[in-house]
Amino acid sequence: MPSKRYKAAAEGIDRSRLYPLSEAVGLIKSAAPAKFDESVDLAINLGVDPKHADQMVRGALVLPHGTGSSIRILVFAKGEKEKEAREAGADYVGGDDFAKKIQEEGWLEFERVIATPDMMSVVGRLGKVLGPRGLMPNPKLGTVTMDVGQAVRDNKAGKVEYRVDKTGIIHAAIGKKSFEPEALVANATALIEAVIKAKPSSSKGVYLKKLALSTTMGPGIPLDPAAVSAA
Repeated sequence: MPSKRYKAAAEGIDRSRLYPLSEAVGLIKSAAPAKFDESVDLAINLGVDPKHADQMVRGALVLPHGTGSSIRILVFAKGEKEKEAREAGADYVGGDDFAKKIQEEGWLEFERVIATPDMMSVVGRLGKVLGPRGLMPNPKLGTVTMDVGQAVRDNKAGKVEYRVDKTGIIHAAIGKKSFEPEALVANATALIEAVIKAKPSSSKGVYLKKLALSTTMGPGIPLDPAAVSAA
């Protein structure tokens, strides 16, 4: 059963209209607060067929105002690169020791994995564990790199990864409800612009089909695709 708070928020949303981004953020900010600082999430329904590899939409960007969440980063590196990762603020840095811990103990106390190219032979053994959780390092996302220090700093600063799921939808957190409205608008706009730039050439017809803004415990607020894509 939906909570009273959810029902009250839903009643304030006109389902027959599409909201400008700034107005949707205003509705989120004015809703009754939860007992914690809720994440603000953006859902983007794309006109692509993810079953075709040439229509996969995936990427990463550093949000202008961060995500408001602290993430734990595991880096697979050795030598000078191990030192570089530690100095940049990585939570865990190592090689076979962490691979063994993940494989044998099911250890997963991290939200992002970064690796130098020479360590991918070690990381590759973890594909069945990391892959389904979206944690496998990927050069296209900047998580397989020799510049591990910068990668760690970017992710600590609020780098988000986005990937269209099998239903053609991208879900990504763009901040916290406690953020200033301007910060939420800027973060949402940055993500939308990144997704537009990532449009596959094989995608035909309407690309941004539907968009919705929501909080962890709140209803989705439909956004006007024409307004956000023109912003």
